[in-house]
Amino acid sequence: MALLLIHANATVTVCHSKTRDLKATTARADIVVAAMGRAGMVTPDYIRPGATVIDVGINRIVDAAEAEKFFVHFPERLTEFRAKGTALVGDVHPDVATVAGAITPVPGGVGPLTIAMLMSNTVKAARLRRGARAPAAAASRS
Repeated sequence: MALLLIHANATVTVCHSKTRDLKATTARADIVVAAMGRAGMVTPDYIRPGATVIDVGINRIVDAAEAEKFFVHFPERLTEFRAKGTALVGDVHPDVATVAGAITPVPGGVGPLTIAMLMSNTVKAARLRRGARAPAAAASRS
């Protein structure tokens, strides 16, 4: 993602969970892509109001106390957790939606898009392997 944005002339800062003053760094960003593998690590104070947040993380929570903290403002998700005893959550806390201009949900955000692109690229690779040319529209995107 960073390279794609750089090639589109964006200024990109790459951080990790141990980046010094991570909150201050992300709070200056127009776009935050979170993929660190820690449930709810990114909270509203990490995000500049109006920023776009892309949550790539997938974490399963099974602890009721953790679910209570996660879904305090989302009673329907808490009810779902209580019924199933588990919930999928991202690296971005759901409360970030109160400050972000746009946010991808977990589940149902980037995951389905990732699967769709994987299928598309698999079909394209199979066609190319058989010697077939990619369709004109797909060829112009690559």
